[in-house]
Amino acid sequence: MKERSRVELFERIRRDARDEGLSIRTLAVRHHVHRRTVRQALADASPPPRRRARRAAPALGPHVATVRRWLTEDLEAPRKQRHTARRVWQRLCVEEGASVAESTVRVLVAELRRELAGGAGRVSVPQRHAPAEEAEVDFGEFYAWVAGTWTRLWMFVLRLSHSGRAVHVAYGNQAQESFFDGHVQAFARLGGVPARIRYDNLKPAVLRVLLGRERLEHPRFIALRSHYLFDSFYCRPGVEGAHEKGGVELEVGRFRRAHLSPVPAVADLTELNARLAAADDADQARCLTGRTETVGAAATREQPLLGRLPVEPFDPATLLSVRVDLKARVCVRQAYYSVPARLAGRRLPVRLTARTVEVFDGTRPVACHPRSLHKNTEQLVLDHYLEVLAHRPGAMPGASALAAARAGGTFTDIHERYWAAARRRYGDAAGTRALIAVLLLHRGLPTQAVLAGMTAVLAADRLDADLVAVEARRHHDRRPATADKTATDDAAPGVAAGGQQGVIGVVCQQRPAPDLSVYDGLLGGPAEQAVAG
Repeated sequence: MKERSRVELFERIRRDARDEGLSIRTLAVRHHVHRRTVRQALADASPPPRRRARRAAPALGPHVATVRRWLTEDLEAPRKQRHTARRVWQRLCVEEGASVAESTVRVLVAELRRELAGGAGRVSVPQRHAPAEEAEVDFGEFYAWVAGTWTRLWMFVLRLSHSGRAVHVAYGNQAQESFFDGHVQAFARLGGVPARIRYDNLKPAVLRVLLGRERLEHPRFIALRSHYLFDSFYCRPGVEGAHEKGGVELEVGRFRRAHLSPVPAVADLTELNARLAAADDADQARCLTGRTETVGAAATREQPLLGRLPVEPFDPATLLSVRVDLKARVCVRQAYYSVPARLAGRRLPVRLTARTVEVFDGTRPVACHPRSLHKNTEQLVLDHYLEVLAHRPGAMPGASALAAARAGGTFTDIHERYWAAARRRYGDAAGTRALIAVLLLHRGLPTQAVLAGMTAVLAADRLDADLVAVEARRHHDRRPATADKTATDDAAPGVAAGGQQGVIGVVCQQRPAPDLSVYDGLLGGPAEQAVAG
């Protein structure tokens, strides 16, 4: 009998008893029910809940211990690789030879999961955090198209527990440099430091998990904590401590769904982090569940209570000592970066940050590269190999550094035209050496000036590297090529007013007599008068 029908039956019994004063036996006969049902209706208008009989499952009985063991092991397994009820049923049929219905197994699995969850162990205690009291930190994984490549990235997240304001920064790894840099970036954008930060047992901070909450911490993390003067709190390892920083765990998923779907396509991490910062600003207009105050308003109220930032930010870089191989490269975190060829075979100090790799010769920087997002890749600069290529010009066409310069746009069409023209005129070896002499000019002159010099000599069909140098300096200084004509600012690079090629005109025409009038004033000085006396 449906619940509604039982309630209506009880109502009719109660009305008949009230209106006609019938006995329990008469009411039972009239309504075709047991006398016990009549007594229940007279005692309470609401029918008592039906008792469901617990039926034994003899076919499943011998396998209950096995299913319990599988589900217990699942507590330590990755969430996406745990048993479903269907998988439990399939294993029982194949491995245990059980002859049981899948629905029976589903009921058992549900009961055992409730038993293993421990009831009260699943209950969370509502928390309320005072302003500036606490924050939570975590890394979240996501993917993006970076320069056309499908790339796995990590998002550093620091979330203030009171206001809910969070800072998200994308990195190519979860290394210590990224961990420290994330703190520096987050504190700067928040304008202060929370009193305490919750962590799970991230390797950049924790060397070893000891008993209870005790941890053997990394000395560099202790230095970071001392620099900003905040306290750290570590969650329990594994599944037991997953709920202890639930705010940032939920924040990672929320931000990923809200701002990283669809998958972003960017040129580099700088562009991606600009997008994440804009998303953080937009999120300040939202309200957390159950609140009428926006995240931005709560953060504004919380900000003056945060700890004061130190005068100098913490340096998140890692200092390394790396040997240069015979290809003039240093290997840092399984990626290769070029240095000047003269340093091959030496051991050099390297300053590794989350975004850059800086190489030093003593205290003098000799190379700075953007940090690679992928292992076993090369970051090569053509300028580092020019002295070697001057002695081995035949290696120039197939040089990996040349291919990198072409891909990066630093080896332009003007360079290609000059090189092709020089090889046609002087031959492959001499023409390549002429190009290398021009490329060396980039060390002392701006790129646009050198390109203007090459444009000028190409137009005049005078492929001399010295002429390129003179014309590049003239273009850089913005001086007229001759005394009787001036160059206009809107003329083409390397072309003087009147259609004359600046440097070429100087070389092909007779130079005017120099004006020495500025020196005549020296003849009347005190020294000259003393000599004359």
